[in-house]
Amino acid sequence: MNIEHILESVNHYGVYAVYAVLFGVIFAESGLLIGFFLPGDSLLFTAGFLAQKGLFGLNIWVLIVGFFAAAVLGDNVGYSFGRRVGRRLFNKQDSVLFHKNNLTKAEDFYKKHGKKTIILARFVPVVRTFAPIVAGMGDMHYSTFVFYNIIGGLLWAVGLPLAGFFLGNLIPESEKYLEVIVLGIVFLSLLPTLHHILKDPNARREIRKFIAGKLKFYK
Repeated sequence: MNIEHILESVNHYGVYAVYAVLFGVIFAESGLLIGFFLPGDSLLFTAGFLAQKGLFGLNIWVLIVGFFAAAVLGDNVGYSFGRRVGRRLFNKQDSVLFHKNNLTKAEDFYKKHGKKTIILARFVPVVRTFAPIVAGMGDMHYSTFVFYNIIGGLLWAVGLPLAGFFLGNLIPESEKYLEVIVLGIVFLSLLPTLHHILKDPNARREIRKFIAGKLKFYK
């Protein structure tokens, strides 16, 4: 997703429309089942970068407060949903926007990392959407969840925009390299997911089969 082009398309409605899109994406990705595919990491970083360049009328302080609130509230919605629906989600049929496999991955991640999942999952695409739902399904006390949710929100929703802001300030004429910088952030954000996948023997086996099949086809 080209974030700059998306913001340009809503900019003629005013800066409040731009803020609404940015905060809405972070809220949806943090706690709504349909938000797992959204580009949270790159959006947070890019928004901070654009604010440093004075584009779209964005203010870094408004961004970090809004992103933090959206991330924390989104996770709270996910937790409440998981608490209310519980294990019935595993009986739901797969669809375009829902796959039980994503829920299972988040549950496995939660079993491995425990309460820290709410912090760590912020930096793992897809898992961050389902982690609060899994926490709500499990036995995590709400006050404990809120504590880890706030820490995770600060590190992710405040840390990444500030990183983008300061990077834009450090690199001369960095706006010329925006697409390269964003691609780098997307790649870095995917590394935890790739590491998690490659640690799974079954996943490695499927990858080898896929590559072998492709090589055989081209021969």
